[in-house]
Amino acid sequence: MLGRTAGGLFWMFRYLERAENIARLLETGFRIALTASHEAEAEWESIISTAGVRDAYLAKNDHFDGATVINFLLRDPDNSSAVMNCFAAARSNARMVRTALSSEVWEATNEAWMTMKPALARPVSVKDLAGVLTSIRQHSSLVRGALHGTMLRNEIFDFARVGTFVERADNTARILDVKYYVLLPSAAYIGSSMDNAQWETILRSVSAFRSFRWLNESDTSPRAIADFLILDKRMPRSLAFCHSKILGNLTYLGRGVDPDLPCVALSRQIDERLSGRDIEEIFDEGLHEFLERSISDTARLASQVQEDFRFYG
Repeated sequence: MLGRTAGGLFWMFRYLERAENIARLLETGFRIALTASHEAEAEWESIISTAGVRDAYLAKNDHFDGATVINFLLRDPDNSSAVMNCFAAARSNARMVRTALSSEVWEATNEAWMTMKPALARPVSVKDLAGVLTSIRQHSSLVRGALHGTMLRNEIFDFARVGTFVERADNTARILDVKYYVLLPSAAYIGSSMDNAQWETILRSVSAFRSFRWLNESDTSPRAIADFLILDKRMPRSLAFCHSKILGNLTYLGRGVDPDLPCVALSRQIDERLSGRDIEEIFDEGLHEFLERSISDTARLASQVQEDFRFYG
């Protein structure tokens, strides 16, 4: 496969996953704002930080009110991670690799862009926000469903999956890291009702609240939640799950090129660092330090994948 095609598939599914993650974050911020109006600005600020666009946001805005944050994350042309820009970039990449996709995957991607373009042509009102966020998640899921239901399990499928899980692992680590270093005003709040509510928000932002409650009915401690989102391979947005899938897909891709590719070795190192770990070891190491390293490792892995498969060749 040409590197350009591989890169198009990788980035197409990264952008679709990013659009869905932004919608999940906004839904969380909106829910908090409805129940904690006096602290809403601080909560909206944390949403911007979690999305990793704080510098770009502050370059244009000097406050964190809900309407401005929502507009910036959904449709600001200067924000490369805005949902509309993500759908446009995903469609552009899909068009580039059109012959590698089934007609169902292409049609689902094109329909997503055609639906979201008019929906985000102007600022979204509070009245319409819930419906728009649901539509974003549904369209991203439709493309993913079409991929699973119609595509061969070959290198095309593997590049798409690597892109999805690289983006998802990065997002989960960022959300957990922000919980510790942005949301709480001071360590004195640890264990408070505010702390517990924020952990619940973190679970909801990755659609893990119900799954967590099924498995941990009596233990809702920060350690139990961190363990669930970092190490539990049953949770499809945990770091352990994402990196085990990346390793599987890269191993398959390496067989057709070179089993000793640096990206396969790096992916194996990351997977081994997560396998067999205990959450107490991670807290002893320092959760923030662990998550910073995870974000850095995921970025390094993405760069290595691009280099090994010559995405720009």
